[in-house]
Amino acid sequence: MNSREDETLAQAAVAALTRQLELTPKPGLPDPRDLRARITRQDHRALRWSAKALLPGLAAMAACARRNGAPTPELRAELGAIGRSTEHSLTLAGGGHRGATWVLGLLVAAAALEPGARGRELVATAKEIAAHPDRRAPRRPSRGSSVSAKYGAAGARGEARAGFPHVRRALDVLAAARTAGTPEEDARLDALLTVMSTLQDTELLYTAGPHGLRRVQTAARGVLDEGGTATTAGRRALAAFDAELQQRGWSPRGSGSLLAGALFADAVRVGVGRGAQ
Repeated sequence: MNSREDETLAQAAVAALTRQLELTPKPGLPDPRDLRARITRQDHRALRWSAKALLPGLAAMAACARRNGAPTPELRAELGAIGRSTEHSLTLAGGGHRGATWVLGLLVAAAALEPGARGRELVATAKEIAAHPDRRAPRRPSRGSSVSAKYGAAGARGEARAGFPHVRRALDVLAAARTAGTPEEDARLDALLTVMSTLQDTELLYTAGPHGLRRVQTAARGVLDEGGTATTAGRRALAAFDAELQQRGWSPRGSGSLLAGALFADAVRVGVGRGAQ
């Protein structure tokens, strides 16, 4: 793999994040309907712009993985340092995407380590990287780690160390939906709702508490139980779910980041060139 391929992986990851941002309607998450950020408090246009600031960092992560050649503690430490630098660049570009930086960074590094890895193989390699502690990480606790400790939620680190189970579930939903002839946008929305239905989202736990998290999980399952977003009943349930999250101001951001990871893993599975289109 050469530097051009590192850049291609980074571009595919940003394309996956952009596809997640463009998907609509996403309950509680920024999408093209909310250009003025009245509900989510995150401007959709600004998020699309700041996503481009991920490119240098993600390409550097791919190059770092390729240079190390194995999921070692040294690689984990270097990826952490690059990730923190990338988050600083994101802040200067308008902010957002912190969760996506973690998810996509690990998956891009995994793809660089194992160029032939596809789908579940890719997340398995990411799991090996995440298994090592970040020896250079700041000692101060983050909001996510504090919430994880308080409620016993896996959090972003736990999700990665478990091999991204919600990315795997989203990939399964995408594959099954396409086999059934479901339109691509509905397949992606159903994948997002599948993640929401079981994810212990630390952002939701922080803003809404355990009751709010359970309410979001139940409502997401309700849409799927109605047949998914491709059905009339499912669309009605999705609209009600969306309206409720808008009213309450709850945002399941962790689910959005994991969907972006699934879309990247899916792009790698079908070939980066096609997936980045």
